[in-house]
Amino acid sequence: MKKKSHIFGYIGIAILIVVLIFVRFNDRNVWEVNASNLKDSFQVISGNEAEIADLKEWTQFEWDTLYSFSPYTPKSTIYKTIGYKWDNINETSSEGMNQVVFMNNGKVVCYFYGYPENNKIGFNFGSYEGNYIKLTSRTKLPFKMTTDNDVRYFEYINE
Repeated sequence: MKKKSHIFGYIGIAILIVVLIFVRFNDRNVWEVNASNLKDSFQVISGNEAEIADLKEWTQFEWDTLYSFSPYTPKSTIYKTIGYKWDNINETSSEGMNQVVFMNNGKVVCYFYGYPENNKIGFNFGSYEGNYIKLTSRTKLPFKMTTDNDVRYFEYINE
């Protein structure tokens, strides 16, 4: 009888570990899912040019702050800016790369990193004063969108 209770105990612990790993894995991918959904939301736009009145209208996730980091920004600066050490942050290694982080209540909820040609989406927020540009969902965020070789480029219109 003791052997059966030990076996059930071990099975219970194994199930708990699997559930915890699954929950952590899914939580880590929320920014990838949201990035993919945001890219997909723009597919309804036909033609090579369009005006986006407000980016908030296209995001299907809750966010309160958007950061765009300048090329070569050190990880330590990114961590300090967003408020915690997020394991998927990378440093950009070229002028042509994007690093855009959407946050909600202090957590990363959407992340674009890399070359627009690889991601099929690129952002231009204008000149950086320091290492990053910070925008909030409380402000209107208009963009001019152009398409080139199946890549959608978004240029922020600072009004």
